[in-house]
Amino acid sequence: MPSVFSENCSQNSAALRAESTVPRRLRSSDNSAICRSLLLRITPPTIPEGRSRLFGRLKPDPTCLAKGATTVVDAGSTGADTFVGFRKYVINVSQTRILAQLNISSQGMLTSEIGEFEIPEYANVSKACQIIEQHRDLILGVKVRLTRNSIVSQRSGMLPLHRAREAADAAGLPIMVHPQDAWCDSIDDILKVMGKGDILTHCFHGRECGILDQCGWVRPSVHQAVERGVIFDVGHGAGSFSWEVVESAISQGVEPQTISSDLHVYNVEGPVYDLATVVTKFLHLGMSIDTAVAKVTSVPAQVISMPDKIGTLRVGAWGDAVIFEHRSGQYRLVDSQGQVRTGRQKLIPITVIKNGQVYHQHVGSVD
Repeated sequence: MPSVFSENCSQNSAALRAESTVPRRLRSSDNSAICRSLLLRITPPTIPEGRSRLFGRLKPDPTCLAKGATTVVDAGSTGADTFVGFRKYVINVSQTRILAQLNISSQGMLTSEIGEFEIPEYANVSKACQIIEQHRDLILGVKVRLTRNSIVSQRSGMLPLHRAREAADAAGLPIMVHPQDAWCDSIDDILKVMGKGDILTHCFHGRECGILDQCGWVRPSVHQAVERGVIFDVGHGAGSFSWEVVESAISQGVEPQTISSDLHVYNVEGPVYDLATVVTKFLHLGMSIDTAVAKVTSVPAQVISMPDKIGTLRVGAWGDAVIFEHRSGQYRLVDSQGQVRTGRQKLIPITVIKNGQVYHQHVGSVD
């Protein structure tokens, strides 16, 4: 049956009416779901294009805002040498509210032909700290990607992780880590560097340096990291979400604290499509709709220290809301390895409100 849910999942429109910045003409109906504004990280792939040019192909507003993600977090597209351009040519001209993780690589993700850490010197702590101080209104933390060869040369090894830790500590911010196929024996070596508030993304990937051991058990270091407050984030992406890994992890009591898409040009046509599709996959896994919605709204808002502004319909917040249709049927849900599950429910964004105004995709504006 279709359902209506909002802040605290109340079955009425009181929460919307209480938020003075949300249009009063909007009322709940029997076939739509009202929920808090969705948060989304965008991580462009390592491809031979500049990040701003990538957003020229994958524009934030039609792929994020129009799909229910009023606030997004770019996860390390740019570093100290490229962030200013990203802010000017992408963030400042988008209606989507874009925040960012700064890549510890000063060049960021420029090209697959030259990895972010082809030389160790690209992991530049002083440059990163300088840019963070200049853009604290947007930069939430320090991102590092650790995949060997394609991103990190052997001579750079695990140095980028420690440089990211150094920069984050100096700035008083967390780190976000992309762990798969790193130059280390296991994810244990990565997690021991991470503490409360740090984010391990792509947590259900099926490659080396994953959360499962060779026998399929969740590694003790993962349980220990969860206990000390490390945030485990989905970061679905084109290659970082395995049905087998996530099913095994959840069966052993390990759930992600936050659900994110890792949306980019190579997965927007599948298997990711949008954040709502990723949420739908967790509904298939048996997660309640209340819990799944919280993991893309109120929980990430807390993680980025903005719980009173976004991810909520409280009076005084920024007035974002999304109306979803909760459909029943049969839906093909594909992971990053091409494995398929058949879902029985799906969330479809119907109306998006940002800053109290309805967003109209066809004219690219709010009113």
